[in-house]
Amino acid sequence: MSQKIEELVDRSRGRIGADQAHSKLVAMGYEGSERTTRRAVAEAKRRWRQKHGRRTRPWIPEPGLWLQWDYGEGPVIAGARTVLFCAWLAWSRYRVVVPLRDKTLPSVVIGVDRTLRRVDGVPTYALTDNEKTVTVEHVCGIAVRNPQIVEVSRHYGLTIATCEPADPQSKGGSEATVRVAKADLVPTDHNLRDEYEDFAALERACEQFMAEVNTRAHRITRRPPLEMLGEEHEHLHRLPRLPHTLCFGQTRKVNWQSLISVGGAQYSVPHELIDERVWARIDDQQLVVVHIDGPAGPREVARHQLTTPGRPAICDEHYPPRRAGALERRPRARSAEEREFLALGEGAKVWLIKAAAQGTQRMRRKMAEAVDLGKLHGNADVDRALRTCADAGRFADGDLAAILVHQQKTGELILFPAPEERSLQRSTRSWEGFGR
Repeated sequence: MSQKIEELVDRSRGRIGADQAHSKLVAMGYEGSERTTRRAVAEAKRRWRQKHGRRTRPWIPEPGLWLQWDYGEGPVIAGARTVLFCAWLAWSRYRVVVPLRDKTLPSVVIGVDRTLRRVDGVPTYALTDNEKTVTVEHVCGIAVRNPQIVEVSRHYGLTIATCEPADPQSKGGSEATVRVAKADLVPTDHNLRDEYEDFAALERACEQFMAEVNTRAHRITRRPPLEMLGEEHEHLHRLPRLPHTLCFGQTRKVNWQSLISVGGAQYSVPHELIDERVWARIDDQQLVVVHIDGPAGPREVARHQLTTPGRPAICDEHYPPRRAGALERRPRARSAEEREFLALGEGAKVWLIKAAAQGTQRMRRKMAEAVDLGKLHGNADVDRALRTCADAGRFADGDLAAILVHQQKTGELILFPAPEERSLQRSTRSWEGFGR
């Protein structure tokens, strides 16, 4: 049995699980317990790692030389998936997490630019995976760079390198950043974090996460990464004043209605960007809008499904709360007398709205009478009577006092709608034969 387990472990290069090994042994006639198999497999894998395991010299990074970035699966917000762009400055152990909508090249440029502006400098090299946005293919084991990412790297003075395929150990710093960020930012049963209401909430959570991890002492250096970043600044290259915008699309100016026009169709953007310049591009039946926020770098501010002229794509979250319209006005006190009346409660507000709609006469005198009744009988009882008057359509003189007395005697006034046979509404019987 031990020889067969050694063979299975060697064939799988130390990756076979004990369950699979036990099932193969049982098929060959093995009658031992699964527990014995687990112990034998664990011992065989330990011996295999001692003989064939990877031997690496500890990496001692130099200041200002290496930056690593990787991607993690972010939380789902409003039914849409997000991506966590996780970067790690090797010497200072400074971590940056930028939430993105996707992993397209413009989004990657946003992540790179915001990371570099966060650390306020450019290192010599950046190490990442062989995504299609960075590596288009391999020829004789050599990675062929994406021409667009080459332009981006030249703009920032950054040399982009890629690790060996399927070799996460070569960029363990960014891998650890992804693991820590996902454990803290993605809602799970372990961190008990609530679902995010919008993308801005995720951005605020990332800012809080970076403030926490970069201000506490790192377990290796025993110093906060933020403190070490101040020393590493001396070895970083100067950051370009303007970000790389070639892949962001076409420029548009936001009009006074917080709209931009692309292909004759109108799309909304956040109202804070009125009179600002934004970049718009079409990506897989969607319009993506990017804005450069000064020292913070580019940021995606809107994303719409493509539409046609005459059918504007409007997002309510891009505008401030609307003022009340003709059917949504709420009473606002403009004098001491009005303030005293509205202080009675919600019933007073409902009475005022419905009484005004019915054209009630001498409303101010009736409001003053309600205030006086409130001082005698209590605001709660008068407010309840006002609500009953509003529901019953009773706005005549003496109606409020009568209903208030009845409620105090019986405890509650129940309104019964008039039955159909006693309704005062005229029927349509007189219309019979019309047009014949």
